[in-house]
Amino acid sequence: MIERLSFKEKLGYGLGDMAANFIFQTLLALQLNYYTDVFGLSAAQAAKLFLVVGLIAAVFNPVMGVIVDRTSTRWGKFRPWLLWTAVPFGILGILTFTTPSLSITGKLIYAWVTYLLLRLIYAANNVPYATLNGVLTGDPDERTSISAYRQVLANSAGFIVQSLAIPMIAFFGHGNSAKGYQLTMGLLSVLSVIFFVIAFASSKERIQPDPQQKTSLGQDMADLFSNRAWIVLFLATTFYFAALAMRGSVMLPFFKYNADNEFLFSWFNGFGLAALILGVFFSKPLSTRIGKRPLFILSMALTGVFNLAVLVLPATATIPIIVSEVLRQLCFGTSGPLLWAMMGDVADYGEWKTGRRATGTVTAAVVFALWVGLALGGAIAGWLFSYYGYVANAAQTPRALEGIRLTAGLYSGLFFFATTACLFFYPISRKINRTISDELAGRRQHYGPPATSSPQK
Repeated sequence: MIERLSFKEKLGYGLGDMAANFIFQTLLALQLNYYTDVFGLSAAQAAKLFLVVGLIAAVFNPVMGVIVDRTSTRWGKFRPWLLWTAVPFGILGILTFTTPSLSITGKLIYAWVTYLLLRLIYAANNVPYATLNGVLTGDPDERTSISAYRQVLANSAGFIVQSLAIPMIAFFGHGNSAKGYQLTMGLLSVLSVIFFVIAFASSKERIQPDPQQKTSLGQDMADLFSNRAWIVLFLATTFYFAALAMRGSVMLPFFKYNADNEFLFSWFNGFGLAALILGVFFSKPLSTRIGKRPLFILSMALTGVFNLAVLVLPATATIPIIVSEVLRQLCFGTSGPLLWAMMGDVADYGEWKTGRRATGTVTAAVVFALWVGLALGGAIAGWLFSYYGYVANAAQTPRALEGIRLTAGLYSGLFFFATTACLFFYPISRKINRTISDELAGRRQHYGPPATSSPQK
């Protein structure tokens, strides 16, 4: 039986991803430039910050998964966290992008404290939010539809940040980039708080574990590591977000130094993200027709190919580079809803195999991979910049310019191809996905024992 959700619920839930992405997209596209060219850290200091804090925050994600699986309120397990974290999220979004008048040591401490707290509150908010995707409905196609809504809204936030943030910073700052960042992120953070509250009020948790299921952290971990689908998705997610972090953090320096026009960055992202949103619209009909796994593989392979365009096109060839980005983002856009929908599918797969469900733990473990990937990608980009001799706010050497170009094209592209390779081992086909959904729907009516047979894989 298909569980249709209303447009209002899908839209309201999706606004939560828009709220988170005001910060996420800023970290993805602007954090390296902010910390080196505005805040005053060296590329090596920024790389260390991204890696250490990123790994701490990544480890915190599974902890949050365990916590939310054991949360019990009249609002459910996951929804209340959107309400509880909304205001702290907004405050830390502003503080992280505030440049204080302190000594070099004082600024370094400030950067570490605010960035760490932002990443922790992001995890406390995002793990339950992502987990909600798997409990709003048990239907795999409707789950993809929900993911498409949130991806459209998330990438709309990406459009705002990546195409409008630089002009907004210039407008608000009047030549003072530090002030521009603070006021721009202040506005976006206030919107985040409002949208999180709407997401809380709009959503409803429908999929519940067996009330007789006993809580066992050890058993949850054992189930997780015996879940082949989770292992594959974990690796694919790590490579996926490492690629995003590397590519995202390097494109502003690419236009600023290689193309000698940083305002092209806004046009580049504007057209690219419009194409990405169009790709999101194609995701559900294509995945319904051919399956999530084949579509994800095709999406990543083509994204990797188009990622290489900056290696062969001159940095000043504005139109060809924008066209290549439109094609890259169109292909990439189909993957976004798939990844988040597959997290719920992986939780279903584990429940189908074991008779136990720990949606928060499964989702948090995949989100852990997301943040490991972002930490690695951001750190690798910083280290590569340092290795090739990048110096902030200065004319770059030919070697540094080559390093920027290689990071944007080749190094990040290799991670997209690694994601492609992982997905060939993902065990949940469209046929198995539908079988799991139907069998679990029957079990939940009376919480019977797990099935003893499964279709051929």
